[in-house]
Amino acid sequence: MPRPILATVHPEALEHNLNQARVRAPDARVWAVVKANAYGHGIERVFPALRSADGFAMIDLAEAERLRALDWRGPLLLLEGVFEPRDLELCSRLNIWHAVHCTEQIDWLAAHKTHAPHRVFLKLNSGMNRLGFRPEAFRAAWARLNALPQVEEISLMTHFSDADGPRGIAHQVAAFEAATADLPGERSLCNSAAILRHAQSPLRGVGVSTLAADWVREGIALYGGAPDHPENTAAGWGLQPTMSLTTKVIGVQSLQPGDTVGYGSAFTAEQPMRVGVIACGYADGYPRHAPTGTPVLVSGVRTRTVGRVSMDMIAVDLEPLDAAGVPAGIGSEVVLWGVSPSTGAELPVDEVARSAGTISYELLCAVAPRVPFADPA
Repeated sequence: MPRPILATVHPEALEHNLNQARVRAPDARVWAVVKANAYGHGIERVFPALRSADGFAMIDLAEAERLRALDWRGPLLLLEGVFEPRDLELCSRLNIWHAVHCTEQIDWLAAHKTHAPHRVFLKLNSGMNRLGFRPEAFRAAWARLNALPQVEEISLMTHFSDADGPRGIAHQVAAFEAATADLPGERSLCNSAAILRHAQSPLRGVGVSTLAADWVREGIALYGGAPDHPENTAAGWGLQPTMSLTTKVIGVQSLQPGDTVGYGSAFTAEQPMRVGVIACGYADGYPRHAPTGTPVLVSGVRTRTVGRVSMDMIAVDLEPLDAAGVPAGIGSEVVLWGVSPSTGAELPVDEVARSAGTISYELLCAVAPRVPFADPA
């Protein structure tokens, strides 16, 4: 039989989380962000549940081609734009919209020969200092694009650096308003954190009134993660887990005080206890740096990892199950994150990520190719 580790995607949760964006931004159209292979879920797996999205946003052309191959004929947006001039030909052929964030991309458009003018999203660097034109250069970039016959329509966008935290977005909103105030075109500002926390905040501009207009970009919230965890939880935002990573106990050891577990003897038993060895490790995408105490469910009971994460195995503490009178041994179900298929108990991916010193985005995206996914129900 195959190794018992398994990832499962929950389509009904994807549909639910997409609807949560519509509830919070009822007047906006929603980009379902499917970069990084739909945050590790697989574009082909999530597509049936997300067909009601207004468009799909991604990073590279290969992902856009996969969506066109699934017979999606609606909007597609390259969030980082094109990476070289020849990419524009495929954008023309497949009707892919793309961000424009630097002078070179405008130069490529100006030299591009096309019979199908492009829809572009001109990006403002409103303070995050990754991609985008600085405010003092933004209007000149807009004027150049507006003069090109290769450009059919210009939308305006920016990205928030602190929508999930105490600094907030006021400084970036002010920069965006100043740079775009009288410019025509649809707007796209809100990422997941802004959808949840700021979507109805006011925005001054042509034909808009709130930050949610006209397009919102739902990323981690679509996949059941809270962008501002631990201040807020996914459940608190009304989000549901969209991926479960499960496995089984493949070995059991009975320890005495002083016995150690795993490489580096990183865990030492202080009293008699049982540990289970589970079929999951860093080669499956589980974080090697996850410390002793990272939460896990065994037979629906919350317990912890002990010792170092190995390439293929992790040890877990079985004492909470023994104390509760819940049988645990070879073959017992283990949930690394997500929902227990047998008990319905839930372990939020955000909690696992926080314990491991990372974020849910990384855990979901890092599930390794050797981990099989359950067939769609």
